[in-house]
Amino acid sequence: MSKIISLFILEAVFCFTFFTVSYSDINLIQTTCKKTPFYDLCVLTLKSDPRSLTADVSGLARIVADNVNAKAIATLNQISALLKSVKDPTLEKALEGCIVSFNTIIQADIPVAIDAIEKNNPKFAVQSAIDAGNEAQACENSFAGKPSNSPIFSGNKAVHDLSVVLQSIASLLL
Repeated sequence: MSKIISLFILEAVFCFTFFTVSYSDINLIQTTCKKTPFYDLCVLTLKSDPRSLTADVSGLARIVADNVNAKAIATLNQISALLKSVKDPTLEKALEGCIVSFNTIIQADIPVAIDAIEKNNPKFAVQSAIDAGNEAQACENSFAGKPSNSPIFSGNKAVHDLSVVLQSIASLLL
């Protein structure tokens, strides 16, 4: 009987600890995301990554940076596919400019942001996130200023908005 009671107490302590940690992790995500202009995107992005369960604010910034990079790579792949079949020279020129923008995001902006987060230098993470968002916006603006003209509007918006979330979270580390 003593073993059963001990086992029950041990299980209760484990459950209490698990639920307390889970609640506090969700609370950190919600508190952090409330300080960004895209709360729903922030929460969805962070909750979808299992690393967020044990992350501090710096870890949350890293998760968002990884998501910016993933969305940028997906958008770059979409641009490359579109360039293979484009016939309109104006559209081709805009897409070629976007290749440059997204290569900059993938090869410079996000790696610098990740490095800055890891080295506890949030000022550079903030600036790199701003730069990544500006690159995505510049790409979008190259389509005659109308989202309906852009074949990659959703990719540009995702990268831009996630970059703003990253900028906001990295700013919390200043």
